[in-house]
Amino acid sequence: MSSDEKSCLVEKLAHHIELDNLAEGHLASLEEHERNYHRHQEVYSETDELNYLFVVKKGWFYSYTDMPDGRRQIIRVMHPGDIIGFPDIAFEHATSNIRAAEDGCLCPFPKQKLDVIFEKSPRLTALLFSMANREMACVIDTLRATGRMDARERLAYFFLDLIARLRITNRSMTNTIRMPMNQHEIGDALGLTHTYVSKTIREMEVAGLISREGATLTIIQEEKLGQMVDFSDRYADLDTSWFPT
Repeated sequence: MSSDEKSCLVEKLAHHIELDNLAEGHLASLEEHERNYHRHQEVYSETDELNYLFVVKKGWFYSYTDMPDGRRQIIRVMHPGDIIGFPDIAFEHATSNIRAAEDGCLCPFPKQKLDVIFEKSPRLTALLFSMANREMACVIDTLRATGRMDARERLAYFFLDLIARLRITNRSMTNTIRMPMNQHEIGDALGLTHTYVSKTIREMEVAGLISREGATLTIIQEEKLGQMVDFSDRYADLDTSWFPT
């Protein structure tokens, strides 16, 4: 990464703690190399040997698994500033597939590069640890949304979760996001058919809850949707009071 480029990873982590030059240097070392991917290209597959993690520099990616009956379950969507592979860091092989939702760029780095951060930056280590555990809480929230909510509520939760995450690295974002995922992919993330996704989105537009224009989605009644699904923003704040100084 060139020195004049803004790191989404640094910006995301700096949302929670102040990063000194040493910490920023450690993070910059994770983004030294770049690899471009085109839409729908596989990054790696389930059971592949996992020697590298990936910082998302540009574009949307998602993890998924194939069900025995041929269906696909999208587990998590990753945006710029996210690190792909953290949930599998304890294993030698990947537990899910990673695919590009659109043209994008990843920065691969060997898992061993985290050694320096763990040894030299205990505060940054605590932050990475907290964010990895927060991901587990967010996955549980998503499971609740897909298992106990109807189609409108699932879509509402999905959109609110996306915009909350994207605001971390784009603090000027209002209520409009770019949506590169198609209706098949959204359905695979929520356990819905693409036909049902299309039908429900139209119903939400008619109700004045959201609006669409091409690949742009606007959440018109964000507060109402949040109340509808009892949405909790897990991304804006973390408890850093216990972090080493």
